[in-house]
Amino acid sequence: MRLAILADIHGNYQALLAVLADIALIGADRIVSLGDNIGYGPEPEEVVRTLDTYRIVSVMGNHELALVDRRYCSRLHATARESLTLTRALLSPASLAWLEGLPPFLLDDDVRFVHGCPPQSMTTYLYAPTENLLRRVFAAYPEQLCFAGHTHDFGFYRLDGGAITSSPWQGERQRLEPQARYLLLPGSVGQPRDRLNWHAKYLLWDREAATVEIRTLAYDVHTTIRLLGERGFPVSNAQRLFW
Repeated sequence: MRLAILADIHGNYQALLAVLADIALIGADRIVSLGDNIGYGPEPEEVVRTLDTYRIVSVMGNHELALVDRRYCSRLHATARESLTLTRALLSPASLAWLEGLPPFLLDDDVRFVHGCPPQSMTTYLYAPTENLLRRVFAAYPEQLCFAGHTHDFGFYRLDGGAITSSPWQGERQRLEPQARYLLLPGSVGQPRDRLNWHAKYLLWDREAATVEIRTLAYDVHTTIRLLGERGFPVSNAQRLFW
């Protein structure tokens, strides 16, 4: 079985279209989203409708949480709050209900899916985690494998025989050893911050072959930038997409 794992689409429908076209080309049995399907991007309704149409299961991200929890929303920075106000106005009642019903995490056999940090945080970041933090994180959940998003960056962390290692994503497939446990961050579909390029990113996990790889795809970023302007989103949302 092959799983495509998406994170942080952030209302970037053009990036999502490129990812789904690649998935159709190479083949995947299931698609999972790690949340933050909306926020920052200009086409949240199109994104949610597509996720629903494709039966893509998703966990709740902190931007979905902000739609549900006004107190949490008030803690976000001004750009995120403004973007969410615009996002809410662009969403249909059905799409809002879909987003508000997302769970904080998903389990699939010995695999955990979460937006921020396991076991179920939607808001905790794993930017350049220390070894001590990683030990606490690995101790917080029992599964062999966990996928998390939120950082918009890559992460490949392994616990093997008490030793914790971190490896950079280098484009090629990486093998998962059966005796080790892993925490994997696939980057972002809609707003990458990996300093590699502005292309959409997602992860492909081949369960039988025990491999993972990051797929990078160019997309129609100019349409996304144009729509951001037309729909009144903050200028910085566009600046983050193309550099």
